[in-house]
Amino acid sequence: MKHYINNLTKTGISLIFACLSLFSSQSIFAQEEKEAGLSVQDSIALQQELKGDKQSDGKKNGSDRNVMLNASSNSGPRDVNIGLPGNVGGITILENDLPVVYFFWPELPNKTWRQSVSLERTGLLKMDELASTMGDLGFAVNSYTQTGTEEFKIKGKLSGSHFGWFQGDLNVSGPISKNGWSYTAGAFVNFDPSTYDLGYNNYADQTKIFRAGLTKRFKEGKGEFNISYKYAESYVSQNYAVFEYGPNGKAEEIDGFRIGRDSYIVRDGRVRFKDVDGGGFYWGELDGNANTNVSHNVDIFGNYLMDNGWNFKYSTRLHLAKSSLLYSIPISIFDAKASDGYTIANTGQAYTGSVGTQLGMNSPEIPTTSIMGRFSINKQVNDHNLTFGILEQYYKINDFVSNRSLFFQTVENQPQRLLGSSTDQFGFYGYNGGSEFHTGKENKLSVYGSDDWQVSDRFKLSYGVFLRHQYLNGEYSLSPRGADFTLQDADIENIDKNWFHIAGKLNATYNLTNKFGLLANFQYTEENGRLESYSAAATPNTTTSKSPLGAFGLFYNDDWISLVSQITYLTKNNYLKRFNLVNPQDDTQQQQTTTYYDIETLGWTTDVLLTPFKGFSLHGLVTLQDPKYKDFSFSAFGNNYDFSDKTVLEISKVLVELDPSYTYKDWRVWASFRYFSEQYANINNALTFAPRWENFGGLNYKYNEHINIGVTLINFLNQTGAKGTINGAELIENPEPYYGRLLTGSYIRPFTAQLSVNFNF
Repeated sequence: MKHYINNLTKTGISLIFACLSLFSSQSIFAQEEKEAGLSVQDSIALQQELKGDKQSDGKKNGSDRNVMLNASSNSGPRDVNIGLPGNVGGITILENDLPVVYFFWPELPNKTWRQSVSLERTGLLKMDELASTMGDLGFAVNSYTQTGTEEFKIKGKLSGSHFGWFQGDLNVSGPISKNGWSYTAGAFVNFDPSTYDLGYNNYADQTKIFRAGLTKRFKEGKGEFNISYKYAESYVSQNYAVFEYGPNGKAEEIDGFRIGRDSYIVRDGRVRFKDVDGGGFYWGELDGNANTNVSHNVDIFGNYLMDNGWNFKYSTRLHLAKSSLLYSIPISIFDAKASDGYTIANTGQAYTGSVGTQLGMNSPEIPTTSIMGRFSINKQVNDHNLTFGILEQYYKINDFVSNRSLFFQTVENQPQRLLGSSTDQFGFYGYNGGSEFHTGKENKLSVYGSDDWQVSDRFKLSYGVFLRHQYLNGEYSLSPRGADFTLQDADIENIDKNWFHIAGKLNATYNLTNKFGLLANFQYTEENGRLESYSAAATPNTTTSKSPLGAFGLFYNDDWISLVSQITYLTKNNYLKRFNLVNPQDDTQQQQTTTYYDIETLGWTTDVLLTPFKGFSLHGLVTLQDPKYKDFSFSAFGNNYDFSDKTVLEISKVLVELDPSYTYKDWRVWASFRYFSEQYANINNALTFAPRWENFGGLNYKYNEHINIGVTLINFLNQTGAKGTINGAELIENPEPYYGRLLTGSYIRPFTAQLSVNFNF
């Protein structure tokens, strides 16, 4: 491989070294995109803003809106949806005001960050705050590391489920000396078998995170200095469901396969690959290091209150990771006759019946380095709350490859690999067809400023601007990725790109009365591309992707009701998506396609919080929306396809969320119900999934001031069914031939009971 050296811009490199010396004494080819939709504005956070609720650092604290209740996974927060295709990496996660990973691929955020008692606080960052401080579109979970304490404290949480899940979480902190030094240390371990038996491994999620840190607090409340180290090691697997597809989007269980309880991953957990870089063959083991992420993280952060009243905040990070990814993704299911000659690989027994085509993907031990720093000053000046800041983000990835292979397996719980006429002696074919490669460095240097201006008792303005310079330097290949492709014979191209982005927000609220008022919001973000955009054998379209969002609505606050209702319009152009397409006329033919498209969405959201009597509250959210594809066309299998004006995949047009809770003395009972109307399961809008409810419930008991016990029930109505997209069905135009066919997709978790004990001394 050809290697190269790339220097940061002089400004960026000077900034990094100056700050580190001063304080030394955040595409997946053929990967399912999670696309769903909900409110385009965090109205609960907006209600708190209208009431004047503040965080300790002076920023508005958005409610988490049960963001940690995830119906699909136990390993990270839910996606808070905005009517656009969701980020494949899920919701953005920040820690100490910096992304926990620079880019989610190959290091997914949940492999280095988990909700933990070693976090001092966690909340939901509003869309406009993310736009004006990161230049990105969407919501974010913002968390802060637990720092040292002036008194000895120990807090922890033990959790488990009736499926055998165990999670232990502990943090201790206390003073070191009388001159302001203190310490903190934490350990998080997670052993989660999920709700199904993989066969090749005991756990679907095995994660360990260890932390240690020192804190120095300055006299007279002048501020503090923190240094924190985090080690994370995370193995996370995945699963799919097989179901029989029927009219009205119904997904019915089939004999011998329970949705959410059985595994559709090959039972020995082994997939054979050909190394794109070296050309040698090897076996990837799903149960070990081939699917494990290891990272080291050093944060230096704190604040200092200057004599002129400005509060200087800083947060810097060095993040080193080695990421290994191994996936087996269903492509299609077809029927095999005896004459087709399929045999079970391990036994040589002839096989007839349903055959699943699988895509194996492996990125082995990809090293990444990121260096980040945020530096800001903040001060209340008369009626203005002013903030100015600098954000530096440097990222390096060495020789990212995604090795590929295809294979066949039986359609059953814990499938067996099959040999066929098109496979080699191990049961694999099409090595490295559609494989990926890129290497290089990125740098983002940004400046931003914002002002919360209380113009009058009735009128408030919040505005900000974010300016970013992005630089890419690296290598990629335009050589076709046919079977048996390797980089040894490939032509290598250089990447050398510079872009300038602008983002910002302008929000206004006006009280017509003490309880009733109007609001208007506008935000704007831009982006062009990343190194990951160059993974495929094509020069990506790096036209500026622009995302304007505008909203107008009203609010009403009383002693027992808080209501926000608004209409929002949002567009985004130049989405990149890579498909593994299946020929609708021949299930055995696959084709990789890269395409670009736009989306626009119009939504109406009403959010209400009711507190009619002591101890009881009810949060309700209703969203109506109509997100559409625009300029969405491509060619495949000799045909031209145009999906413009089709409804966006996986996004419901009607969403309802109901969150009741009641507290009586030391007891609290709560529930969360989420309704999703019909969702389209393929881009042609021919296949759908029926409406569904996701539901959670719980009971908490405060034993004393130190111990709290909680029971959480996931899917306590015990609904079953599939969701997401139907793999391999992107081009289907008529659903009727699919009725009664076996398909694959994702699903909501089956009924799960969890018990947790929290303690704090």
